[in-house]
Amino acid sequence: MAQEAVRPEVGKPLAAASNLMRSGKHREALAKTREADAVGGKSAYESFVVDRMMGFAAASAGDAQTAAKALQSAMDSGKMSGSEKLTAMEALVSAYYRAKDFKGAAAWADRYTRAGGTNAQITGLSAQLRYMSGDSAGAARELNAQVTSDIKAGRKPSEEKLQLLANAYLNQKNTDGYLATLEKLVTYYPKPSYWTDVISRVSRKTGFADRLALEVYRLKFATNNMVSVEDYMQMAQLAMQEGFNAEGKKVVEKGFAANVLGQGPQAERQKRLLDLANKRVATEAATFAQLEKEANASADGSLLVNLGMSLVGAGQSAKGIAMMEQGIQKGGLKRPEDSKLRLGIAYLMAGQKPKAVQMLKTVQGKDGTADVARLWTLHAQQH
Repeated sequence: MAQEAVRPEVGKPLAAASNLMRSGKHREALAKTREADAVGGKSAYESFVVDRMMGFAAASAGDAQTAAKALQSAMDSGKMSGSEKLTAMEALVSAYYRAKDFKGAAAWADRYTRAGGTNAQITGLSAQLRYMSGDSAGAARELNAQVTSDIKAGRKPSEEKLQLLANAYLNQKNTDGYLATLEKLVTYYPKPSYWTDVISRVSRKTGFADRLALEVYRLKFATNNMVSVEDYMQMAQLAMQEGFNAEGKKVVEKGFAANVLGQGPQAERQKRLLDLANKRVATEAATFAQLEKEANASADGSLLVNLGMSLVGAGQSAKGIAMMEQGIQKGGLKRPEDSKLRLGIAYLMAGQKPKAVQMLKTVQGKDGTADVARLWTLHAQQH
């Protein structure tokens, strides 16, 4: 007990510091601990008590450097319990964070976690602190491990965690990592802004085939990413050029309903496109029997696939899908992967998600076909 005594000249300013701390006067408390520290001939226990009080006062006052030095000394004394050490580390993380020394905060957060700390506010802050300190690579490693663990355990990764991971990859110019994270964002948090980014990046890849433009627009349409006059007009015209007249009509009508089309100086041109779509749909209905006969007589299944897709776009899913399946089975297709992609999209448009996913996952191709199929798969699997 004698060894653990604190002389009055040390204890009195420490008691005053404690009272000031309870009153929220942290800078005044820190000044009192310095009075105690100035006393000569302190015992090891007195030095420990002073360091401990000074460290917590400095941390609360926002003086991270003084807090780290004092609390480190207190921890090294061997007189601090394990739980008190963890409390000291929490205080240091907070002090460094408030001082905007994110590297220091990250270092103490790591040390806290290694020491067995379980405060989620600290352990969960580690990756963010790495990112804020400029260590994007370290943040990405830690966040990727957390996201992988969440998914493996059947947990939904938080949107904030995925956003931070995406930004960490972006800072490193890691395009593959950024795109993979974007795909997780559209799977778990399918906001139009995320879809806009991921669709744009995939379609700008080197070697992406121009012929896939309609499939990209179809995905934009399905994910509520049609926002401009150009979106509606381009998609409608592409659809009609490829013989999907009912689909083109539906796109133009949606543009008018959304008040994107039918406004401004181009309103008359847009109305003419709708009139043309209506005319073509009527003509197609009148000649459908002949078109079907030609498709069945064709040496390959391409016409059956396209005619079936046209029916799906017109709302006749059952007949259209059966015709597409027949066309693929017939074979001789110039672009079999494109046909499988369209059949997968048709299944999804018909509400047959499991069959859509199954088909889309078989789509291959290095010209963007597999990439578009993967995005459609993500759309089908949205949580």
